[in-house]
Amino acid sequence: MDELLQKVKQNLILDHAADDALLKSYITAAISYAESYQHIPAGSYVNNPMPPTTEQAVIMLSSHFYESRDGSTGGFFADNVAASGQVWTTVNLLLRLDREWKV
Repeated sequence: MDELLQKVKQNLILDHAADDALLKSYITAAISYAESYQHIPAGSYVNNPMPPTTEQAVIMLSSHFYESRDGSTGGFFADNVAASGQVWTTVNLLLRLDREWKV
């Protein structure tokens, strides 16, 4: 999780550790969302490598949770409410690439 935390912090341009626990909770939530969206068992990414596209989706979603933690479209999205919806669209498209489809 520490490597993923560093990547999320780089994405957010954060140099301090004051919010590390909060960021880890957002990363955990984003990973849980990814596993659910991809129809894989909870905890799969604890013992198995995460594909690069899924990792990018988790980084983006964790960053979005952090920037919108007050329930609004804060941070980067403050001037464009529709941009927040684009995050979810992009995250879902990335996760779809690694989704396990049942035929």
